[in-house]
Amino acid sequence: MSKTLILIGLLLVAAGLLWPWLGRLPLGHLPGDILIRRGNTTLYFPLTTMLLISAALSLILWWWHR
Repeated sequence: MSKTLILIGLLLVAAGLLWPWLGRLPLGHLPGDILIRRGNTTLYFPLTTMLLISAALSLILWWWHR
């Protein structure tokens, strides 16, 4: 359990350090992401982005457990 927590912590630190470059990726603005604006209300549902991230994480975890 402690190795897992250390790994998660290191990944969070890496993501924090890389955030300026990660923010420039087109994730969140892909075709298939749903954006609804009505008056003062905005609803954003990044469907395609979530599917892409889920597939990538599934492949990484599959590779990790092999």
